[in-house]
Amino acid sequence: MSIRGVLTSGLVGLLSGLIVVPAQAAQQTYEVRGGVTQPIHSFENAIRETVWVDIGLDLDNNGVGDRVAADIIRPDTKGKVPVIIDASPYYSTSGRGNEAERKSYDANGVPVKFPLFYDNYFVPRGYAVALVDFSGSNRSTGCMDTGGKSEIASGRAVVDWLNGRVAGYSAVEGGSPVKASWSTGAAAMIGKSWDGSIAHGVAATGVDGLRTIVPIDAISSWYDWFRSDGVSFRNWGTPTALAVNFENANAKANCQAVRDEMTTGAPANGDYTAMWHQRNFVPDAKRVKAAVFSVNGRADLNVKPINWGQWLEALPRSVPRKLWLSQTGHVDPFDFRRADWVRTLHRWFDRWLLNIRNGIDHEPQVSVERGVNQWSDSYAWPPLARWTQRLHPVAGTTEGVGGLSLFPRRPASSSFTDNGTGTPAGYIASPSTTSGQRVLYSTTELTSDVRIAGTPEINVAVTPSTPTTHLSAYLVDYGPATIRGTQGEGVRNLTTESCWGENRTGDDACYLETEATVANVDATIIARGWADLANYKSVSEERPLTPGTKYEMSFRLSSADYVVPKGHRVALVIAGNDASMTRRPAELPQVTVHLAETSVELPVVGWLSQSSTFTAPNAARVQQDITPRRLDN
Repeated sequence: MSIRGVLTSGLVGLLSGLIVVPAQAAQQTYEVRGGVTQPIHSFENAIRETVWVDIGLDLDNNGVGDRVAADIIRPDTKGKVPVIIDASPYYSTSGRGNEAERKSYDANGVPVKFPLFYDNYFVPRGYAVALVDFSGSNRSTGCMDTGGKSEIASGRAVVDWLNGRVAGYSAVEGGSPVKASWSTGAAAMIGKSWDGSIAHGVAATGVDGLRTIVPIDAISSWYDWFRSDGVSFRNWGTPTALAVNFENANAKANCQAVRDEMTTGAPANGDYTAMWHQRNFVPDAKRVKAAVFSVNGRADLNVKPINWGQWLEALPRSVPRKLWLSQTGHVDPFDFRRADWVRTLHRWFDRWLLNIRNGIDHEPQVSVERGVNQWSDSYAWPPLARWTQRLHPVAGTTEGVGGLSLFPRRPASSSFTDNGTGTPAGYIASPSTTSGQRVLYSTTELTSDVRIAGTPEINVAVTPSTPTTHLSAYLVDYGPATIRGTQGEGVRNLTTESCWGENRTGDDACYLETEATVANVDATIIARGWADLANYKSVSEERPLTPGTKYEMSFRLSSADYVVPKGHRVALVIAGNDASMTRRPAELPQVTVHLAETSVELPVVGWLSQSSTFTAPNAARVQQDITPRRLDN
């Protein structure tokens, strides 16, 4: 059965039990067969154009409103179509996707190459695709401000223009007004990493017309990309330095005031400031009306998993959602689950942009890669049966090694020394023996599978020997497993290609296929977190530490959805500086952990058994960390 043709104005109702066409979708041309839209439009003859949209700011201070370039490709039809938007700073620099595709233009400035497969696949099916240059990047004017108001405006203004609320022009300066008379006004925003972060930010404005967002490995709070509970990540630079990498010539010449504001607002000590708050989209998640399809990697140490967890937790319960969580690092689902991704994304856009009642919003919300290429689905996020289980470390017979108890035991303490060079792989190795660099406390072997789903939190009571102290904490699954390896963040390219959509001159739809990298391990990090003890009172203000004084502090571990198998153990590891991630403190301390006043709160489905002893598994093989990369793809 198919429905095809130009749908006339005012046609609202149930068609063949499959489609409800809202009034504003009138005049929209598409065909539905087998529950999904079909490729009925010529891709070769698609309309390609650039519209410069006024974003309502003048951050480059030249007396003219800043305009962002929206390169658009759309079907050559008299009907109105919805729009898929990817706003990015990468289109002329590091490129998009596994093969670093960049935009290209002909001699007249008409866009030729549209990176990624979205145009090849969706334009023939009755969608437009708009690839938007952030303000201050590529062909846009204005300034880059690393997740700030200018970049949010870069995305929101395009949604507003599609709905007739702001002006668009035929040129970057001057030009004739251009209206989106071909658009239904229904828009989606999609993108990986920085692109997806702006999708978060635009959705948090509550803008009308944005029907769905698909953030992939995306930042929800820029503080949590550069910092963690008072401690600064090493080799991550500053918001200013990041923006400079992708600015165009106009921004480099005219945006020093914006750069200075970011520099002042990002103190090296890791404090949370008003500048960071402006770039935190989580508090405004309550304003989101768009359906959210969030895709993330469990082992992503670029955009740390805290970003997806806090975002989904903050969304109103009324917001339709879907979560995919892979074992990869910072990887697009096109490169770890390609066929399922394209099929699911297609149905998702059909549902939220064309209102095709295909049932995807009634299917399980959560799909998690439990084993390599082995996916498990569950109904809701957060899980309906989840509860918080608090466990306390208790001393064992070996110094620095013990169990986890439902209740605090008699006062006891254990100490470690931070030499500034410790890494997670070293901290979690040899779990049954004393280590001078960490303490470790474990459950007994689990009698049934337990799902840890949410954002754990650790509460520590510690006494430092120096006025500068950094802490790291790890929740670890001890037991044998086959997981994605660290090479290529869990995937590697093959020499063969597969094609997803249609080709035209200058823009093909074929991409290198990939396969999983695999490792056998006996210890896997479930969640991790970092903190500066000087922020024990507030993440917004560090306070001097007095050596020999006990301090209490709570900080978050990374968000997770992880099933610990029966027969495995769960351990809490507390250590000092993480040399792979955080800047070492000025003076390296000895840290004494007061066990009775320390605990970890775990969001669980099931029950974690307690223990006062630890018989070690074969821990010669431990999960190796994926080396995090800068946010440049």
